[in-house]
Amino acid sequence: MKYKKSLHYGLESAANIIFKGDNIDVLNNIMDDYKGRVDCIYIDPPYNNDEEYIHYNDSDGFDLWMEKLTNILPLLFDLLSEKGSLWISIDDGELHYLKVAADKIIGRKNFIHTIVWEHRTSRENRKAFSNNHEYILVYAKNPNEFKKKRNLLEVDENFLKKFKNPDNDPRGTWQSVTASVQAGHAVASQFYTIIAPNGKKHNPPLGRCWAYNEQRMLEEIKNNNIWFGKDGNGVPRIKKFLSDSKRGLTPETIWFAEEVGTTNQAKKQLKALFKDQEVFDTPKPEALIKRILEISTNEGDLVLDAYLGSGTTAVVAQKINRRYLGIEVGQHVLDIVLPRLNKTIDNLFSEENSVDDDNLGFELWL
Repeated sequence: MKYKKSLHYGLESAANIIFKGDNIDVLNNIMDDYKGRVDCIYIDPPYNNDEEYIHYNDSDGFDLWMEKLTNILPLLFDLLSEKGSLWISIDDGELHYLKVAADKIIGRKNFIHTIVWEHRTSRENRKAFSNNHEYILVYAKNPNEFKKKRNLLEVDENFLKKFKNPDNDPRGTWQSVTASVQAGHAVASQFYTIIAPNGKKHNPPLGRCWAYNEQRMLEEIKNNNIWFGKDGNGVPRIKKFLSDSKRGLTPETIWFAEEVGTTNQAKKQLKALFKDQEVFDTPKPEALIKRILEISTNEGDLVLDAYLGSGTTAVVAQKINRRYLGIEVGQHVLDIVLPRLNKTIDNLFSEENSVDDDNLGFELWL
């Protein structure tokens, strides 16, 4: 492949690269340089739905479609860093076949979760069911390392509303959580009677035990860390203070449109950018990709999209301080992806923002 200097945009210091070419060929070419270095790979491959779209035909047939994916998955997995993750968009038609194939190639132990994304909010009346969701399969190079690395989502008002201070505790607001746990792995010291400050006795529910042993529980009660309700007669619960809490939410596996956008919203955004051009029929919204990257990466991490499409992954990575590699074989890499990235970089240069200026730009290789 050759560096196209005339289409370089932004600063020379930027380490981002867009490749125009077949993704298998490109991945093989860059393997020596990037093996084990990519922190997040997101791909939105053809869904094998036999549809003809503006910029590509999704009509390979099952056998060829599966062959292409089974050829690319090992390459993508080799590129992942030890804490890296692979996210694959797919719909209901081929989800289960792809999951079985990916499990075989990548390993079932490396599977993390399936995300359900509400990709449309309007009702589809032409079919037996209105299909309003798609899926994202998530795999990790090392699930334990990924769990340590993965970021929490920002808290919202609903999270903060859970914390109150009904006893005017000087340590601030708190929420109560159950003081009992399932007894399956309990030890004898977790079974005892709690005597509340007012003398009322409490035993753990059937099949459960106390979270602490008796000595620890007495210390927690003494330190005002156990809540017995406003009148003192309530079931004992543990006080968890906002000041001690991780200020973030564990990502859930259902992502609603109001949080991460829809296909239709993404298409409208593209049309606003390219008023006189035919844009992609089913682009992914920036908010969806932003959530993926914010969960799986930190600033300065390297992101790869081997089916770059309209360039959303690269655009989002540029906006949130991630380095990126994008691969796309179609002519639209020149007609849509590059102009879109150029506008993004121009806006980031002109605005006051926290983006790393040294990373504003990209190279193009053909």
